[in-house]
Amino acid sequence: MNKVIIIGCPGSGKTTFAEKLNKCTGLPLYYLDAIWHKPDKTHISRDMFDERISEIFNTSEWIIDGNYNRTIETRLKKCDTVFLFDLPTEVCLQGAIERLGKGRYDLPWIEKELDPEFEGFIKGFSENSLPKIYELIEKYKDEKIIVIFKSRDEADNYINEIR
Repeated sequence: MNKVIIIGCPGSGKTTFAEKLNKCTGLPLYYLDAIWHKPDKTHISRDMFDERISEIFNTSEWIIDGNYNRTIETRLKKCDTVFLFDLPTEVCLQGAIERLGKGRYDLPWIEKELDPEFEGFIKGFSENSLPKIYELIEKYKDEKIIVIFKSRDEADNYINEIR
């Protein structure tokens, strides 16, 4: 495990898992949200985003935390290990709500309320995003280590096993 992607619904626990995995393995950790977003709540261009991800790919070890559906297949091609968080919508919504008002490594500002568009994305994730993710995982399953978590306890148990 040298090149890892962590994907799944916002609020599912990806970033917390990524931080724990980073501490256990020492692999450099990159947050896609931190790359994409600017402190003024705007974002960089898609070209610049893609360029920054390519720079990460040129290194020998990494953990990339985040979804960004447009780039999942590219990251799947480059990684050796995939962690997918496929948790219930209610758990993800609660996770997103619980981080309101808290500083985060992966965002350059503090969210004070749940944006309605973001809430809609979380509510529609299982129907709108997961089928494509599973399709891509199926496509690359013979070339990659694939780990799918259905609960945060499963993710915690995984970390405890590799410690």
